[in-house]
Amino acid sequence: MNRPFVIPFHEGRLKMKDLLGGKGANLGEMTRAGLPVPPGFTITTAACLEYFEAGRILTEERKREIAMALSGLEQEAGKKLGDPRDPLLVSVRSGSVISMPGMMDTVLNLGLNDETVEGLAGLTDDPRFAYDCYRRFIQMFGDVVLGMAPYRFEETIEVRKEERGATSDTELSAEDWKWVIERFKEEVERETGNPFPQDPVDQLHRAVLAVFDSWHNQRARIYRKVHKISDGLGTAVNVQMMVFGNAGDDSGTGVAFTRNPSTGEKALYGEYLINAQGEDVVAGIRTPEPIAALASRMPGIYEQFRSICRRLENHYRDMQDIEFTVERGKLYILQTRSGKRTAHAAVKVAVDLVNEEIIDRETALTRVDPEQLDQILHRRIDPEAELDVLAKGLPASPGAASGRVVFDADIAERLSHEGQKVILIRPETTPEDIHGIVAARGVVTSRGGMTSHAAVVARGMGKPCICGCGEMEINLKQKEFRVAETVIREGDEISIDGGTGHVISGSVPLIDPELSEEFQLLLKWADEYRRLAVRTNADNPADAAKAREFGAEGIGLCRTEHMFMEADRVPLVQAMILAETVEERQKALEKLLPLQKEDFRGIFRTMDDLPVTVRLLDPPLHEFLPDMEELLTEWTRLSMNPDADPQELREKEQLLRKVRSLHEMNPMLGHRGCRLGLIHPEIYVMQLKALFQAAAEAMAEGVTVEPEIMIPLVGHVNELKEMRKLVDEVASEVQEESGRAIPYTVGTMIEVPRAALTADEIASVADFFSFGTNDLTQTTFGYSRDDAEGKFLHHYIDHKVLPENPFVTLDTDGVGKLVSMGVELGRKSKSGLKTGICGEHGGEKQSIRFCHQTGLDYVSCSPFRIPLARLAAAQAAVAERKEPEPVGESV
Repeated sequence: MNRPFVIPFHEGRLKMKDLLGGKGANLGEMTRAGLPVPPGFTITTAACLEYFEAGRILTEERKREIAMALSGLEQEAGKKLGDPRDPLLVSVRSGSVISMPGMMDTVLNLGLNDETVEGLAGLTDDPRFAYDCYRRFIQMFGDVVLGMAPYRFEETIEVRKEERGATSDTELSAEDWKWVIERFKEEVERETGNPFPQDPVDQLHRAVLAVFDSWHNQRARIYRKVHKISDGLGTAVNVQMMVFGNAGDDSGTGVAFTRNPSTGEKALYGEYLINAQGEDVVAGIRTPEPIAALASRMPGIYEQFRSICRRLENHYRDMQDIEFTVERGKLYILQTRSGKRTAHAAVKVAVDLVNEEIIDRETALTRVDPEQLDQILHRRIDPEAELDVLAKGLPASPGAASGRVVFDADIAERLSHEGQKVILIRPETTPEDIHGIVAARGVVTSRGGMTSHAAVVARGMGKPCICGCGEMEINLKQKEFRVAETVIREGDEISIDGGTGHVISGSVPLIDPELSEEFQLLLKWADEYRRLAVRTNADNPADAAKAREFGAEGIGLCRTEHMFMEADRVPLVQAMILAETVEERQKALEKLLPLQKEDFRGIFRTMDDLPVTVRLLDPPLHEFLPDMEELLTEWTRLSMNPDADPQELREKEQLLRKVRSLHEMNPMLGHRGCRLGLIHPEIYVMQLKALFQAAAEAMAEGVTVEPEIMIPLVGHVNELKEMRKLVDEVASEVQEESGRAIPYTVGTMIEVPRAALTADEIASVADFFSFGTNDLTQTTFGYSRDDAEGKFLHHYIDHKVLPENPFVTLDTDGVGKLVSMGVELGRKSKSGLKTGICGEHGGEKQSIRFCHQTGLDYVSCSPFRIPLARLAAAQAAVAERKEPEPVGESV
């Protein structure tokens, strides 16, 4: 069946949104409902896509269809396009399927030329109004259709205002506008080599094509990329009879929301201008008045508008963003759409609409974008603040902070103890910087990706973090960083927004998070609908407590290597790694055991009666060692100094030799995970003793423990067999010593392809699988995440080589197949096998939907993303129950 290419408003309806675009569908719906909508027609998205497929040509057939629709519009309006006595004027506006406000182009007052402007002046008995409309049309047509720089037109207007001593456009007369129009036309001919087009039909065709072309302008492409809107949708074009808000003091124009888009409060929110056209409100040429002031200026119009707002909100069952014009005392509705709103407003509006019995709970759950909840849970920058953005990196951990720049973790800690707020700036962070991260309000690194040390640690602490900010040239010796010509030195104040990746000059006002009653109620509804359990990634009691506060149902990943990152523990870990003999290593382990036991006991107490999945040590060992290049530099400096201490030189030489011996060509694929446990079982024995002793002591206090021991990086069933045997031996030993039967299970993290491919074999030894999708994505793609994000991944996404960043949104076509296969094979071997996901994807909404569809039991994510995961899991369940209706858009 052929899709229609041109449809009059009165034939359109909301369910035709894919064809008519959001604006066209709403105009059709309102027209059919009898609201005062100026007549018009929509050139559909199908026509737009055809235009691009045909090499940017408007076919003769499309021109005929436009002519037929125009004829129908002329009959309905009682006017003709180009009639010098009573001219029809039209607007030509974009209208994409998914709202993209301000991203594409519009042309107003189309149909004016040297003859029709005189007819308009005579009809309205207002030459100034007519010539003002004509100059606006030439300006917009010159910019949008002819591609001329807007400043050229503005300069001409400023010249005339200066000559007349005028401060605003409204002070210019008809004669002034005539003078301006002549200069505009001369500028057009000079720039394009052709006179300004006088044929209204030609004007219309060219304007339609310009709006089609604006689908691919830079700002529209960027907007679609940010909001994950498909480039293949195209835009519709709406041709609508013009009504004029600049026809005198009984006319005006405005924009209003049916509720406050910042707070969600149920009250009309917006502004209007008397004697103005729509672009005057948006462009800031004049200061608008609040919409409430219309009640005293035009009380009848205000009451009619309020009534229409209630009707539209009830019809669309969502907060509406409405554009209106009053022409000579008559109200017209030009557009309605679901209003964009803050996260706070999105939650309040959704809950209020349920309480007002306008929508049900299922619909309310679909009205809030889970990704927005980060705005609620973290401090954020005041949206009214003016920002001087210095640079942009990867938004690695949400939230915002201001503080003085420091480049050293020790200095960050000292200044913090002195009561100063600091932002830690490093090329990258290591475990030795942990005290600086703890002390700082936020962290920025010039290298590294969103799973780098800085990112993971900051997220776990709920601190804002920006990684991979390559625009920053950091000079640690000079204690400064440079962005282009700007130099920021230690002690200077900056602000960071971990949600956008912006590094901002100076201190900016911040807003504290507020967990409203509506927020708590929405999440309670989410829990009633979701099937997936939601756990947290937490490595210490503080993170576990925060996660439980946000509704975590257990710990899905406790990364034990993070327990070693505190400043007083790093030397012990280094001693363990650098030990020459088992006896030397055992001494270091004996000092670590009580520290780790205390950590585990604190976590068990906090998570009383909830499962705790503990992953045994799994870092590349080099992360705990001194940097080899820095060591080499120090050794060289000492060896060249005849006065150097021989003992110090020998120690440096021995350390350098040991670090070199442990150096790996590819540490992420080297001696880590279960490989470490198999070669150095004494390390895992220490961790297991600490865990089981902590469990026994917690049980003695009346705490219900449910430890799940996870063996990392298993690729072959025999690795897990050996490790499970080790776990059972240590468990038996501690149970015998304590006299307590400690419940526990043993499983593995599926993070290499072979583990997924042989999941049936591995499941015969495992009680559970947890999919570590960060490493599984790296090993499946063959990408190093930090290198990929720093070198080529952004190019891949920009040029559509990949649809999404696979480290942010799970690659369901590749990595997802391995996950599905792992679940299916594992449950064939062991029907009751528990499965979950604990990578970064466990806190991303599309990945969570995949986990629901694949039948996983739980997702695990950082504490501050738990509310997001609860809502996303509920949305996945709701999507299975019913076809979702149009969702209120929010930002």
